[in-house]
Amino acid sequence: MTRNIAIIGGGIVGATAAYYLSRNGHQVTVFDEGTGQATSAAAGIICPWLSKRRNKKWYRLASEGAAFYKQLCKDVQEDGGDASFYTVSGAVLLKKTAKATQEQYEIGLKRREDAPEIGDLKILSKEELTTLLPSIQTQENALYVAGGARLDGDAMVRELLTLVKKAGGEVVRKWQPVDSSLLETYDSVVLATGAWLPQTLEPLGYEVAIRGQKGQLVVLQTGDYENEKLPVIMPEGEIDIIPVGNGKVFVGATHENDLGYDLTVSPDIIANLLAQGETLFTGLEGAETIAVKVGTRAYTPDFSPFFGYVPGATQLLAASGLGSSGLTTGPLIGYQLARLAAGEASTLPLEDYSPAAYITSK
Repeated sequence: MTRNIAIIGGGIVGATAAYYLSRNGHQVTVFDEGTGQATSAAAGIICPWLSKRRNKKWYRLASEGAAFYKQLCKDVQEDGGDASFYTVSGAVLLKKTAKATQEQYEIGLKRREDAPEIGDLKILSKEELTTLLPSIQTQENALYVAGGARLDGDAMVRELLTLVKKAGGEVVRKWQPVDSSLLETYDSVVLATGAWLPQTLEPLGYEVAIRGQKGQLVVLQTGDYENEKLPVIMPEGEIDIIPVGNGKVFVGATHENDLGYDLTVSPDIIANLLAQGETLFTGLEGAETIAVKVGTRAYTPDFSPFFGYVPGATQLLAASGLGSSGLTTGPLIGYQLARLAAGEASTLPLEDYSPAAYITSK
């Protein structure tokens, strides 16, 4: 049975949910004013397998989220879309000590048994690393992960929403409050508003345990116009370096807890970000800054993402709390929300990611 579904929020979660709902014949309307999306200010690396986080439920979501990209890209291509927003480029992890590199290697070997997407793993010597990445001169060793990938989140969202419109869906560029008229118009409403979920649900009498975290990312233009062949670079610390082709490089993103909903560019923060990048990767020296992206990530108190039905409201579905792993987990979560909105079962255990722990009635 065809359903009429509203999706509030057109970032990576909302766009994926909208895509799969429209792909399966449902009528979809996406409401998004385009402000503050975490997707636009994320660093764009898909390589969750070497994380030392002990949260098994999070790791399952991240690992299966990384694997889900293969299906998503296949579906997009079958629908005549462009899936070049996702590229398996390989990833290089830079650790401060050889011992830490060895520990990451052993974690990868163990997890590859259940996640073959990891691909080949290799500890690179200094000579091998500088051959692969000549702009890195000070690192003694590194871990290469063949299955690491880069993602252009903006391009992905644009492509998915283009396919939604191609299938007969509608994308409305405005904020849509969740009120009685909305609930009367649509069979289901999916709330994919990220860090703005508390403001979204407040009129309905809910409180949401979410805090915003500001993220800033710099887009640089370098002279290496064939840098699409390079792997993504994951140093210890805050920043990542993502060569994306035609000389462009993403550097970021920051994690600013005290300025969660501030979407202004901070020149001093950006200068520090660039200095860190140039110290690590000399290929950034003299590069032109062509854009700065700012967004707000959503975090729960225990750093766990959630998705599913809003407590006491079977017509409402919500997801939030994805944090800095949103590009990895977002599409899989969006797919789960699409299944639920269509009246189908989730392929993940809903009790492991229940919103009830974070959304409560006042």
